[in-house]
Amino acid sequence: MNEHEAIESISQKAYPLQSKEQLLPLFERIGDARIVMLGEASHGTHEYYTWRSHISKRLIEEKGFSFIAVEGDWPDCYRINRFIKGYDTNHKSAVNVLSAFNRWPTWMWANWEIVAFTEWLYKHNSKMPANKKAGFFGLDVYSLWESMESIMLYLNKTDKSALKVAEQAFRCFEPYRKDEGTSYASASQFVPDLCQNEVVDLLKEIQQKLPTYNTDYENVFSAEQNALVAVNAEKYYRAMIKGGPHSWNVRDRHMSDTLDRLLKFHGENSKVIVWEHNTHIGDARATDMVDEGMFNIGELARIKYPNNVVLVGFGSFKGSVTAGKSWGAPMKNIQVPEAVKGSWEYLLHHAAKENMLLLMDDFASDDMFMENHIGHRAIGVVYNPQYEQYGNYVPSILPLRYDAFIYLDETSALHPLHIQPDGKQMPETYPFGV
Repeated sequence: MNEHEAIESISQKAYPLQSKEQLLPLFERIGDARIVMLGEASHGTHEYYTWRSHISKRLIEEKGFSFIAVEGDWPDCYRINRFIKGYDTNHKSAVNVLSAFNRWPTWMWANWEIVAFTEWLYKHNSKMPANKKAGFFGLDVYSLWESMESIMLYLNKTDKSALKVAEQAFRCFEPYRKDEGTSYASASQFVPDLCQNEVVDLLKEIQQKLPTYNTDYENVFSAEQNALVAVNAEKYYRAMIKGGPHSWNVRDRHMSDTLDRLLKFHGENSKVIVWEHNTHIGDARATDMVDEGMFNIGELARIKYPNNVVLVGFGSFKGSVTAGKSWGAPMKNIQVPEAVKGSWEYLLHHAAKENMLLLMDDFASDDMFMENHIGHRAIGVVYNPQYEQYGNYVPSILPLRYDAFIYLDETSALHPLHIQPDGKQMPETYPFGV
């Protein structure tokens, strides 16, 4: 690939983004799409959260989007959902709700950027009738124990006989709780169906009883969803120990199925905004993930809802990020070096050295970009910049991976709620232009 020609092509076709007010071409590209997925190149970047918040607000206000679904656990996000709709009498503030996010990496959702967005959603919903309030839901599969506890709390109030089935399932998992499922995964090598029957029985019990649960309709849906999380989390932990792509696929299949359930629950005219990492929302078929037999939620959505999905990726050239040096390690503000030569981020930087919006339809006829897999930076919750060039770039055909791409030349670390030692240190720029 000719690097000079690539840079020149980008500079000619990209839209400048000196402010969020210049996003009109993106909203025109979104049009009447039912599903808009907003990515991120890391889980700890301030600007990814604030730009996604801005886009989401406009989609909710101007295009009537019904809810937001994120790469987060169902029970935690459901608390946000109830709070922003005015149904939560226990939590008095957004900070109070989000401080309860205590699963590592806590900073992904327990941060001041999400506090500001949650407060906006609360104020927006306070002016809306019940059937027009925007929701907030988690798509992920990790919350096995939290989901089990939520089920038991719900059944204790509504169905004592089903509660016994839930308690039996919980007792099966309880010995493996301390290490977030690692020991369960190991034990499943020797007893393949260790707790599988218990969670499947629980799901069946709840699904059979659903018509008799004539309480809060959304809480009924949540009870069933927690049971589905338990089934798929058990499946995920068993797959995890075997290695390979299957555990990834179990997780993204669960997120895709949850998205389908939410759309059905909200009705045929519902619209959703999805917040997930680029590696989940960017079509896996346009990366080397496909060589490993991996798929993701962005690919599955395009297949199931053709012409009704817009995938928006994000990326940056340099800056800082909140991450850990290893799994479970303390969060740190880590410097992100300049992108490696020849990567998408390198080409974008040298095309303008400023923020840009790319609409991928403009690049679809360019064989240079359509024929070459170019490295595209992806930073996870674990990040070691000294090893970046060896494992943080996903070979990608960007015009096929996304429908649009927002490039932010320099970005900064987000602002976690759980800061030591003083706790809730509100950043000076809060509430970030809300």
